[in-house]
Amino acid sequence: MLKKAKAELGAKPIDQAKELSQSVLKSSHQIWLAGLGAFARAQAEGKQMFENLVRQGERLESRTRQAASETASAARSAAEAKAREMQKMAGGTWDKLEKVFEDRVARALSKLGVYSQNDVERLAQRVDALSEAVNKLIKSPVKAPATPRRVAKRAKAKADDQTAIAAADNTRAKAGKSAPPAAKAAKRAAP
Repeated sequence: MLKKAKAELGAKPIDQAKELSQSVLKSSHQIWLAGLGAFARAQAEGKQMFENLVRQGERLESRTRQAASETASAARSAAEAKAREMQKMAGGTWDKLEKVFEDRVARALSKLGVYSQNDVERLAQRVDALSEAVNKLIKSPVKAPATPRRVAKRAKAKADDQTAIAAADNTRAKAGKSAPPAAKAAKRAAP
């Protein structure tokens, strides 16, 4: 603006130059006053503007946190799902491997003649059953089976008893006495 005023100065008289300098002074004064007004307004509205900016920042922060939380939650869910999937795959593979190993060990042991756990369990059940049968036999009164030797021994003992009774009866009869009651009972019992 000053350059323009100087350029015009050269062509115009001094009065006009004074007028021009007055207008420049006046305009610079107005600019100064406008700056002071802006400063005063900034001071007056500065607190309110600061509070508005804080509120906008809080809203933006809460939206950002919410978006970050949702993203983290989605990522966590995806990671957990993938982990479960991998665990199932690994578990299935591990189960298959374990089954193959058990089958091979069982085959090798059977070739060596080593009993399997199932064989031992069956034998244990049979032993338990036999123990119960033996206990029942021990507890129940069982007569000895009649063998020919025992039958002959019993017959001889019976015959000896009858002979003794008959001899006692003869002796008493010779003596003139009757047979005692025990002898009579034995005589009745004999066939």
